Amino acid sequence: MPTYRDDAVVLRTQKLGEADRILTLLTRQHGSVRAVAKGVRRTSSRFGARVEPFMAVDAQFYIGRSLDIVQQVDQVGTYGADIVRDYAAYSAASAMAEAAERIVGEGDAQPQQFFLLVGALRSLARGEHAPQATRDSYLLRALAIAGWSLQLDACARCGEAGPHERFSAQLGGVVCAHCAPAGTPRVSADTIELVGSLLAGEWAVVDAATDQDLDRAGALVAAYAQFHLERTFRSLGSNGRRP
Repeated sequence: MPTYRDDAVVLRTQKLGEADRILTLLTRQHGSVRAVAKGVRRTSSRFGARVEPFMAVDAQFYIGRSLDIVQQVDQVGTYGADIVRDYAAYSAASAMAEAAERIVGEGDAQPQQFFLLVGALRSLARGEHAPQATRDSYLLRALAIAGWSLQLDACARCGEAGPHERFSAQLGGVVCAHCAPAGTPRVSADTIELVGSLLAGEWAVVDAATDQDLDRAGALVAAYAQFHLERTFRSLGSNGRRP
């Protein structure tokens, strides 16, 4: 029987029939995987609660024709249970899962992306930082690993050393006055510095920022992520706050 085993994070689920679910997972060795978890919606299911969104698992899969089949699941990280209890954390995790699914394709083994997501979900579940800060730091790092590293120290177009006060998601970061297309917004030096701290994981700086500071930095991160991933993230709309 053709099977494989891998560490995985459940990104999202959808109902299938009366008792099954289709899982979309980010795995350590096999990239993005879509698999059927049979009978998990029944109260008698042996591992239904283990395959909820944002859970980290050690799973065994049977290779199917169109979708693989989940045969066995061992729980590794119960991050989902804590995340879904907090609206801001849930919104942040949802955006991270959307990005991970977009960045990593099927069969595209990217262990760095896997471990980055696991670490970010663990941090969210523990409440180590503001949820939107964890989300934005994850997005910037995930994009950098994928080859879209944000330029903050020099003009993204001509390379002229900064500081610069204009930001263009399309051009890849800050741009000088000469290279900035018409209508390119001005951004304060403090906001650019905070974005740099999110990218570098300088949590002492990030944790000291106000909600307003994080919102300004988050707007740049959202524009950058949505442009490069060619996707509008519903979960980025309110920065994780209830309307």
